[in-house]
Amino acid sequence: MNSTCIEEQHDLDHYLFPIVYVFVVVVSIPANIGSLCVSFLQVKKENELGIYLFSLSLSDLLYTLTLPLWIDYTWNRDNWTFSPTLCKGSAFFMYMNFYSSTAFLTCIAVDRYLAVVYPMKFFFLRTRKFAFMVSLFVWVLETIFNAAILWEDETAIEYCDAKKSNFTLCYDKYPLEKWQIKLNLFRTCAGYAIPLVIIMVCNRKVYQAVQHNQATENSEKKRIIKLLVSITLTFILCFTPFHVMLLIRCILERDVNFNERLFDHKPGKQTYKMYRITVALTSLNCVADPILYCFVTETGRSDMWNILKSCTGKLSTSQRQSKSTISMSTKDTVELDILE
Repeated sequence: MNSTCIEEQHDLDHYLFPIVYVFVVVVSIPANIGSLCVSFLQVKKENELGIYLFSLSLSDLLYTLTLPLWIDYTWNRDNWTFSPTLCKGSAFFMYMNFYSSTAFLTCIAVDRYLAVVYPMKFFFLRTRKFAFMVSLFVWVLETIFNAAILWEDETAIEYCDAKKSNFTLCYDKYPLEKWQIKLNLFRTCAGYAIPLVIIMVCNRKVYQAVQHNQATENSEKKRIIKLLVSITLTFILCFTPFHVMLLIRCILERDVNFNERLFDHKPGKQTYKMYRITVALTSLNCVADPILYCFVTETGRSDMWNILKSCTGKLSTSQRQSKSTISMSTKDTVELDILE
């Protein structure tokens, strides 16, 4: 039993987290369902990029569906009222989303880089079969690495001296256990740092290809560049603060005794607060992904509109046949169809 509770800790979670998570749930669920439909259409049209987009949207959706549990948890001031099994499952899907998302975003960046910079080469890397095998590998690998969460006891009782009450914490215990520190250091390197470098390099190469393409109008170049910058900044803003604070926690807590109090000194208190805020910030990625990768392009919006009309019965059979030939190529994902 840890005596780490202070009033400000639970007040921060009580007001900030539910607001952020409710916003993500309301926006992300319909957006990612729509993104799943659009990406599924692209897979049927033999577009390999649709497989990566489908996997990315599925990962975001699965995590978003667990957010109501986290809303209840934070609304009750970090008191887990559900079973330990649900705590394990929620933590599992949270970390699955963090690192499967970075993996699929990296796959999308590499696929776009090959399509734009080397359009006449590496065809075997841009097939549906190859994309399916890569996506399956990512799902299996992430499941294996995060399976440790399912085997460990992720709930702990926290005694609050100020209110003479107990709180059942879920996953975010202080200090971090030794296995958590080792796993988090590996995640930070392989699941964040390496994908960030790959994404930045690929986007820079695409940017250079666009800049040197004489057939591209200046207005189109500006639009493409804005999108590339938005994609890169979104990745950095959503994932960098969390991993910086996670790395700091791993360094500060590696030699901390479990009987020590977290808030006996001010740096520990502030570090833990900032870490909790960055956890909520990562969930915004579930909102940004479908917007940047599916709905920002004209063809993506057109496909979504056709799906809505088809669902409401307003799309005639002839219209479906005439529009079924529309395909969103890899380049079109970043408004790059003009390069063809």
